[in-house]
Amino acid sequence: MRRIALCALLFPILLSTAGAQAQKERPIQPCEGQGSQAEASGCAHREYLAADAELNKAYNRLAGILNAEEKALLKESELAWIKYRDSNCVFESSQYAGGTMRPMIESFCLARVTKARTAELKEQYELRK
Repeated sequence: MRRIALCALLFPILLSTAGAQAQKERPIQPCEGQGSQAEASGCAHREYLAADAELNKAYNRLAGILNAEEKALLKESELAWIKYRDSNCVFESSQYAGGTMRPMIESFCLARVTKARTAELKEQYELRK
């Protein structure tokens, strides 16, 4: 009986401690705390634009060390990747079609996928330089 009572007393304390720890470890999301949905969507779009600017830098840096044949292959793969990225993010955000969150979800997807592609291009640059 004492064990049950002790568990009943300790359980809420353990729960609150675990919740506080999870709150500390939760990373801050980009655009968190934006006032309205329109502001959050604008912030998400800026996140995507910044990611796209980094992608362009990585692409141009890599293209700068490639021969003509490799540049043509890179361009072909990049065009195919852009089609994939755009259609994938439209699909990902389609569950919010007609809602005010859809543009934000699409922009976050574009930013996330673009950052991943930037990392791939940077890796290719490092392998080839």
